[in-house]
Amino acid sequence: MNFEYFTPTKVVFGKGAESRAGELIREQGGHKVLIHYGGGSVVRSGLLDKVCASLKNEGLPYVTLGGVVPNPRLSKVREGIQLCREENVDFLLAVGGGSVIDSTKAIGYGLANEGDVWDFYDYKRKAAGCAPIGAVLTIAAAGSEMSDSSVITNENGWVKRGYSSNYCRCRFAVMDPELTITLPDYQTQSGCVDIMMHTMGRYFHQDGGMELTDGIAVALIRTVMKNAKILKENPSDYDARAEVMWASSLSHNGLTGCGTDGGDWASHQIEHELGGMFDVAHGAGLAAVWGSWARYVYQECPERFASFARQVFDLDEADGGGQTAASPDASLALAGIEAMEDFYRSVGMPTSLKELGIDPTEEQILEMADKCSIHGGRTVGVIKKLNAEDVAQIYRMAKG
Repeated sequence: MNFEYFTPTKVVFGKGAESRAGELIREQGGHKVLIHYGGGSVVRSGLLDKVCASLKNEGLPYVTLGGVVPNPRLSKVREGIQLCREENVDFLLAVGGGSVIDSTKAIGYGLANEGDVWDFYDYKRKAAGCAPIGAVLTIAAAGSEMSDSSVITNENGWVKRGYSSNYCRCRFAVMDPELTITLPDYQTQSGCVDIMMHTMGRYFHQDGGMELTDGIAVALIRTVMKNAKILKENPSDYDARAEVMWASSLSHNGLTGCGTDGGDWASHQIEHELGGMFDVAHGAGLAAVWGSWARYVYQECPERFASFARQVFDLDEADGGGQTAASPDASLALAGIEAMEDFYRSVGMPTSLKELGIDPTEEQILEMADKCSIHGGRTVGVIKKLNAEDVAQIYRMAKG
């Protein structure tokens, strides 16, 4: 299939790279900066001080706004927009992981466009621009540092929505793998799942495809799996941190979707509602629902799932022999789904909602399914177009 590939973000990768933040903002023409960040770890680690010092060295005035939480909130975005307007900020610097970068992107939309910023995430209108953004990455997971997307949670109804446009792509991304070494194991592994799922979302498609794109996607998934296991045993392994951090960016900058129909993002949409209602870690939520989604849809294109089993896990038809399915491809597809769930378990990730630590009621399942379908106004996915009833059934299957 025809495609366009646009990835304008300048990457500065390696030890101590955060000291170049001020230089990079000056290079982009920034004059006054908002430094946006999350909780206390950025402060306790001394990273915030290093970034501030870098700006001071370049003579750049700045204001700060912390308090971003996982599943970033619309109220914080609106607070940031107001602060930036009051302080005449013209450049936004995210210091944190995907949640901080997503929140910063939303602030950028709010600064560059009139009206309510939520309109973009509620699909009521399209943005016409975004204030310039840079990122100092502290968590390898979301890939927001090079992606065209951001996801925000509106506390009014706890609705979690994503919006994508090239306007919000970071001008630069600073990536120092050492900044991720102190992350708790659960957060590290949840990030690894998120990286893999950004690639798998593009891999599972119904149309198009290129051998080279598949090869890049498979290499990325296998690299993350290998290094996730290394980090499980040795969280301080710099090389493994570096591999995962670079994979985070490549997984969500469009590279692994070139030549396809864009892939199937139903698992993400289904998990978004879990995050909105239960505030779970995104990657862990994806691990908890992916197997149920895969079993619900694989018969629509068993050959694609069989290819996944072969390429990612080196399985063959003999490995699917114990499965009860309609064809060899279907049997191998099921074996691949089980192999992926086995990997999730091996790094301490859940494969059901029960293991995730939640037990939604039938009423909550129906509410999440309704929100996922935007009250019946859309379907999600391309392998099988899922309506609210389909989504509700996947939630039921995933309960465990």
